[in-house]
Amino acid sequence: MSRYKINILLFPCLFLITLFSCESNFKEVQKSNFSEFTPSTDADSINLKYTDSGKIQAVLITPKMLEFGAIDFPFTEFPKGINLTIYDNNGKKTYVTSNYAVSYKETKIIDLQGNVKIRNDDGQLLETDQMFYDQMNEWFYTEKSYKFTDPKGNSTGEGVDFSKDFKIINSQRISGQVYQKP
Repeated sequence: MSRYKINILLFPCLFLITLFSCESNFKEVQKSNFSEFTPSTDADSINLKYTDSGKIQAVLITPKMLEFGAIDFPFTEFPKGINLTIYDNNGKKTYVTSNYAVSYKETKIIDLQGNVKIRNDDGQLLETDQMFYDQMNEWFYTEKSYKFTDPKGNSTGEGVDFSKDFKIINSQRISGQVYQKP
């Protein structure tokens, strides 16, 4: 019987020894696998022009740009906001501003946040707290509430998607007024 008492006492001691030695090894493994999440590029006062076939497609102005290109899902962050001008094939412009933005390299999606305003030369203006821009399809969308101002009237709603030139607008929940000329 005394032999069993020794085994019963020995088991918790071995467990504690193993636990502390594993914890020490685990901490060492954590340290060796730790990689600092720092940008590969850090730039101030950016004025960037995107061209395609000699034509300006967009102009991006931002006070701060951080690029995280050396990670599995690369992205570019604009922590102090952006001022973006997008040109269509006819030279018409769409202006986009926000307090913060993130552009995801692989998906070509830009996440605009904080005081987002999108306007064009025709006097149309859309305002919201968050908007996404699909660069491949040149399409804006949000599920957030928004306000749309147009020379023909004003509307508010929740959830909208539209082309960069406001020619196609799909609203989910909308209310507002449309003005008619007498």
